[in-house]
Amino acid sequence: MTKKVFIIAEAGVNHNGNLELAKKLVDVAVEAGADAVKFQTFKTEFIVSKFAPKAEYQKKMTDSRESQFDMIKKLELSYRDFEELYSYCKEKKITFMSSPFDIDSARFLKKLGMEIFKIPSGEITNYLLLREIGSYGKEVILSTGMADLGEIEDALDILIEAGTPREKITVLHCNTEYPTPYEDVNLRAMLTIKEAFKVKVGYSDHTLGIEIPIAAVAIGAEVVEKHFTLDRNLPGPDHKASLEPEELKRMIESIRNVEKALGTGIKKPSESELKNLPVARKSIVARRRIREGEIFSEENLTVKRPGTGISPMRWNEILGKRASKVFKKDEIIDL
Repeated sequence: MTKKVFIIAEAGVNHNGNLELAKKLVDVAVEAGADAVKFQTFKTEFIVSKFAPKAEYQKKMTDSRESQFDMIKKLELSYRDFEELYSYCKEKKITFMSSPFDIDSARFLKKLGMEIFKIPSGEITNYLLLREIGSYGKEVILSTGMADLGEIEDALDILIEAGTPREKITVLHCNTEYPTPYEDVNLRAMLTIKEAFKVKVGYSDHTLGIEIPIAAVAIGAEVVEKHFTLDRNLPGPDHKASLEPEELKRMIESIRNVEKALGTGIKKPSESELKNLPVARKSIVARRRIREGEIFSEENLTVKRPGTGISPMRWNEILGKRASKVFKKDEIIDL
């Protein structure tokens, strides 16, 4: 049996700064069958200057006159909110995760008891944050949107030198365009990362739809992350590129089906198909009536269903032997 894919339902900031909406997102993730629900923890003052411009996709999805600082400030949850969310996830039996964007938030999440630290793509060159999280020795999931192999290598070196063993790190291939055009996904890069760094790999998806995360699982992703929302029409930067509840559920069901289908890699008949073997295969039978003592030959033998007699693979072994009795046309040959 293949190892179960760890599916992260990425709520991100799709709660729009509202704790009750965040709890509803937890409920959706639980109902869909996700392994974890992930948020984003930050203090706006620590992560963005008042002069930072918005990304193009953010301009399209929010008020273009609003600064990135003001947009992000509205999406911030307090540490107290996260304490409540952590407890709520525990109650609902789903793994709580949140990406820290600054060192204070990382320390808060560690104190809270979070066991898996997800480092977002934008922080892959944040030496101070990488060093801080690396020092915890926890499970780390590193997203690599906008990064090349050299940057991934540098980030891994910092995490490992700080104290996180390589076997505790999973690297996610990712593209940070929202939504990502299919031609820019480059799923095979996930396999390149695996080969280059000998780490567990996965995929963080920002395409529209559910096909690409499913394809990632089919080629070896051990972790899949996907944004979801209660409603794509809600205001905010990430809703439009997120799945709605039924789509999230369908994606997870599809991934679980692909997981089952991947199997062990051992090629042998499955239990379910063994019953079809005698029906679909063939046996050596009499081409015409064969007299007792007659020599079996290409002229008096052929192969037909069912496969309950001598296998046609023994054809050369049977030729030249004598019939021990009379065989009627189509009768299965036996010795």
